[in-house]
Amino acid sequence: MTAPDDLAYYDLERYLFETVSRKFAEGEEVTTFDFFCIVVWKSNRAKSRVAARLMNRNADLDAAVRQLVGEVREAEGNRARLKVLLQAWQLRLPMATAILTVFCPEDFTIYDYRACEQLGDFADLADRTDFDRLWEGYERFVAAVHAAVPGELSLRDKDRALWGRSFSQQLKRDIERWSALGHS
Repeated sequence: MTAPDDLAYYDLERYLFETVSRKFAEGEEVTTFDFFCIVVWKSNRAKSRVAARLMNRNADLDAAVRQLVGEVREAEGNRARLKVLLQAWQLRLPMATAILTVFCPEDFTIYDYRACEQLGDFADLADRTDFDRLWEGYERFVAAVHAAVPGELSLRDKDRALWGRSFSQQLKRDIERWSALGHS
């Protein structure tokens, strides 16, 4: 591997949205490495669990990733894409939406506790067992993300803005708490 390849992975989000998204859209192979870059980007600690779930369907991890990507590509519509990941592959909603956000960034956004916190709703969405109710809730979640950040930003940028807002609020609270401890 050459140094420029290594440098591409430093900004993992850029790699995902400039390279992996394009590969998916253009029908190119999304490699196991590419797929697990998505998993690590969403939650590094989940990579072993995700690998185990994929290998429950196919013991050959590379073949499992090819199968999963193929099923997502062949699914007719966004609802079907999410259903493939949740029901056929047994992924959790946050991971499934992270994968679909990379594959279809205009249509999906990441279901994440920070976004739920900023929206003041949807915290129980991932617990729904009825897929129709879950899908309806996810559609409302996407609409709420659009509405929460004004302007003509992309869905991805609105998601980033909510994450940034949550991060800054949390850090400010932490700093206030630390400062208060020093004055006790």
